[in-house]
Amino acid sequence: MRYARWFRVLSVVAVLALAACSAGSNLAARLSPTPARAESPGVELTVYNSDLGLVKDRRPMTLEKGLNFVRFSDVASGIDPTSVHFRSLTDPEGTTVLEQNYEYDVVGSAKLLHKYLDQQITLVTEDGSVYTGKLLSGADDIILQGTDGKVTVVKANQVREFQFPALPEGLITKPSLLWQLDAAKSGTHNVEVTYLTSGITWSADYVVVLAADDASLGLNGWVTVDNRSGATYKDARLKLIAGDIHRVQPAQELTAYDLARKAGLAPTPEQVAERQFFEYHLYEVQRPVTVKDQQTKQIEFVSAEGVKAEKIYVYDGLGGGSWYYYGPITDPTYGPTSNKKVMVLVEFKNSEADGLGVPLPKGRVRVYKEDTGGGTEFVGEDAIDHTPKDERVRLYLGDAFDIVGERKQTDFKTLGERAIEESFEISVRNHKSEAVEVRVVEHLFRWSEWEITTKSHDYTKLDATSVEFRVNVPKDGEAKITYTVRYRW
Repeated sequence: MRYARWFRVLSVVAVLALAACSAGSNLAARLSPTPARAESPGVELTVYNSDLGLVKDRRPMTLEKGLNFVRFSDVASGIDPTSVHFRSLTDPEGTTVLEQNYEYDVVGSAKLLHKYLDQQITLVTEDGSVYTGKLLSGADDIILQGTDGKVTVVKANQVREFQFPALPEGLITKPSLLWQLDAAKSGTHNVEVTYLTSGITWSADYVVVLAADDASLGLNGWVTVDNRSGATYKDARLKLIAGDIHRVQPAQELTAYDLARKAGLAPTPEQVAERQFFEYHLYEVQRPVTVKDQQTKQIEFVSAEGVKAEKIYVYDGLGGGSWYYYGPITDPTYGPTSNKKVMVLVEFKNSEADGLGVPLPKGRVRVYKEDTGGGTEFVGEDAIDHTPKDERVRLYLGDAFDIVGERKQTDFKTLGERAIEESFEISVRNHKSEAVEVRVVEHLFRWSEWEITTKSHDYTKLDATSVEFRVNVPKDGEAKITYTVRYRW
């Protein structure tokens, strides 16, 4: 069973390739070879923000008049076979698809071992030893039985090469589409194959640099394309779709796709051109792009300097959150706990007048600040939603170290059976060497009908249950806001 003399063996890849060519498969004899991708226009790749890509692959294909069997390989392994659309650009009316099959049982060592159970194989270990025998098991270690009946166990991690007599029927080296085509014209056809695939998505990433005085910022936006679809798209015409794309989800089943939930991109003419498409935004890279499988690629799409900005402080004594009620909340102890953190935010208007004015997609924003000693330092990050032009962007960067808030309930009264009244005092203490303005947000959550009866400062009503006070706090000083609110039902 073990040979005393070493001999040269082919690698498993070479053996498989030879087996596939020499096996003389009936199917291979009937199939037209895989057409090469056309130099022009080649591949178009449209990427959505939700694990979804649209591939439009154009290739020349030689067809005979009448029935043809064609194998179309180099498709993405994440392909949705039900989305495939075939079209002959040369003779669209006279070329018909009679049948389509998607073959995805791709060859691999584990599958080959499974297919060759109880059959003769040869393997070579790391030390050059050669073993031949009937394969009894390949699930863990390799178990072979020789012609003399002896059983040999070879550790899987010691195997360097396998040899198999031929490629088993049903195994292929690449995922492929197989068609039965009826062609009215013989000769070379330029064909277009369109399909959807999972495993590819894009997102937006931003880098913001704040000026030393926090009054302006520079912004750079990057398209990040992540390709795990199982295919490489060479010199592709790359498009990006941003918008809320609705897709049908089968009941009681998780699919490979999510709904696309993105909108807006900001164009840089040298790299990315933007136009409206249906109710979405379409962005096209202005040069051929090769997107390799298992690759993350970044392309800059927007750059702006001197965008007007403002640093603001916000104190929310209840820590934000949503409030719901099915009736008046009359428990005096409900909700008056105090959060001491004062949030630091940077706000700017996405307008042309302020130095920007382009649609911005949902994405992550990393913020840096210029240091007076030179260079920049990271100061926080946040995520933005789809932001059309002329809308405001607010970035939460962290909590202020030298500004502290405190909120306490100072009074609570029951006014008969259908009214209550409570009072609050909010203190903001500033330990910085300069005065600051702090926006104090209060949530009036006990009932929908409320009235502020007394107050120390003016306020702005933000929504049905929230108000905002703005207070100037002197350096190394303190400011207090007091108010009383009455609820009726």
